[in-house]
Amino acid sequence: MAHALSKSDKMGKSRLFRIFLILGSVFMILLIIIYWDDVGATHFYLHTTISGPHSSRVPPQGHQNPKQKAEEDKESSFLSDIDAFVNQFLEGTADPTEQVREDNAPAGSHNDSMESKADEKFVPKREWKIHLTPISTEMKRRQETRKRLVHDLCHSNSSLDFPGKNRTFDDIPNKELDHLIVDDRHGIIYCYVPKVACTNWKRIMIVLSESLLVDGVPYQDPLDVPTELIHNSSLHFTFNKFWKRYGKFSRHLMKIKLKKYTKFLFVRDPFVRLISAYRNKFEQENEDFYKRFAVIMLRKYGNYTNPPASVVDAFAAGIRPSFSNFIQYLLDPETEKGMPFNEHWRQMYRLCHPCQINYDFVGKLETLDEDAEHLLRVLRVDNVVQFPASHRNRTVSSWEQDWFANIPYELRRELYKLYEADFKLFGYSKPEKLLHE
Repeated sequence: MAHALSKSDKMGKSRLFRIFLILGSVFMILLIIIYWDDVGATHFYLHTTISGPHSSRVPPQGHQNPKQKAEEDKESSFLSDIDAFVNQFLEGTADPTEQVREDNAPAGSHNDSMESKADEKFVPKREWKIHLTPISTEMKRRQETRKRLVHDLCHSNSSLDFPGKNRTFDDIPNKELDHLIVDDRHGIIYCYVPKVACTNWKRIMIVLSESLLVDGVPYQDPLDVPTELIHNSSLHFTFNKFWKRYGKFSRHLMKIKLKKYTKFLFVRDPFVRLISAYRNKFEQENEDFYKRFAVIMLRKYGNYTNPPASVVDAFAAGIRPSFSNFIQYLLDPETEKGMPFNEHWRQMYRLCHPCQINYDFVGKLETLDEDAEHLLRVLRVDNVVQFPASHRNRTVSSWEQDWFANIPYELRRELYKLYEADFKLFGYSKPEKLLHE
């Protein structure tokens, strides 16, 4: 009897042990699934050699669920993208604003030790152009000064305050990341600002990324890129498109690329940029901008109850919004209640988020030729492209006094307040002569 009870106890304990083992296994599997779904998959993809799903996981032909096949095809496409991304960048440099190797530097120099820090910055392999002279100390200091100013105003106890200053990168909606163009072939991210040579920089990005082909061959000369295609959004892979390609992994990859790639933007005196935008969009016949913006300005500030229906008719009648109407439109609180500022006059910090993105290079239109040459050397692509010659009819700061002559001082001061963050972040002096009688 005792022997029978003992045997029964053993069987009960064995059964209980198996139940606990099964429950523990299920619990561990759930943990693995949760980890994999949120973090583990991305970590695995970026730290292993990737060749797609294992064959043992693929169901035999003819028995595969269509929905499952679609999911696996999507996963395979994602893996291929990540594989290309990871394997493309094998050599690095600690600071992308320094040359990877000074062309006349001896082996074993300081730059060699900098190159070994591959985990800090990645640059692709390519044939380097040989330079007889290194980048000048003055140019390097210029960049250090510009970057330090942005950093200090964004992250130190600065009195400068503006909307969005203290938010994190994750707080930025996808739709506000549409100005960050990515070139995975060369490890470059360019934030374009309209009216700041962005047409030519977009040409450069199209050539580098080889996103546009003619007869199966990518363009080699930026000036050969057809003008009507330069601003075609389908030719530029921007951050806001990551969601479609990478889904839930998109933010992870954005952060990785922001850390590893060389990031640059070009800026301009904010008031001069506004004058340039007005000249380009309202002093020339532009049907789209006429219907979307000029008609509103004419009705609200130009005393035209019934403006002409088309820009052709308006120009034929000598009707167009004045620069004063344009400034009134910008300062009207109702303007942004309807929609955010158009990109041509939206503040530069709102387009490129300098407090959330640590740019490696800050160029200025006022020093465009020098900065463009410096940047292409930093990117190590000056053997691939040359920056096109500057436009001769460029709006310049010496025109400001004439353009603002009919703008009341009170409105000028309001306008400065609206663009104050751009002035200060990017080192433009406060236009005292324009703001005080």
